[in-house]
Amino acid sequence: MRDPDDALREHLIDNLDGENAHRGFAGIAQDWPSELRGTRPDDLPHSGWELVEHLRLAQRDILDFWQDPGYTAPDWPDGYWPDEREPPSDDAWDASLQQFDDDLATLKSLIRETADLHAEIPHGSGQTYLREALVVADHNAYHLGQLVTVRRLLGAWPPG
Repeated sequence: MRDPDDALREHLIDNLDGENAHRGFAGIAQDWPSELRGTRPDDLPHSGWELVEHLRLAQRDILDFWQDPGYTAPDWPDGYWPDEREPPSDDAWDASLQQFDDDLATLKSLIRETADLHAEIPHGSGQTYLREALVVADHNAYHLGQLVTVRRLLGAWPPG
């Protein structure tokens, strides 16, 4: 018998991938000029690097919460934002993009494999797996919009 939540799972994954209502992460972060990764446009509080790292760190935090019964939340806001406005190297930028993609793939697998998305996370305080997936999708979409704005204001849009 078909899982009644199959459609919900696929909608969640589509939302995490982007491309329906907005571009996905790769489509926004790819080909970001290295000399602009640490630049904050006038009157905006974050550079591309700060937003990319924040997306990576926040997504990883929820992934850790989902999977780890011994989970401890990072300090807010320090544990969710990089210390520097620019990446320490091109390799650090590339590693951040790759880790975001890898963690997103893991999250999508968990959405597919978790028996009951409506169940409460046993080590949480009432959060469900579905709620956490929705939080990631919402948070990512919000900051992906900011990344587009930063790129536009820096004259680096569209990518490539």
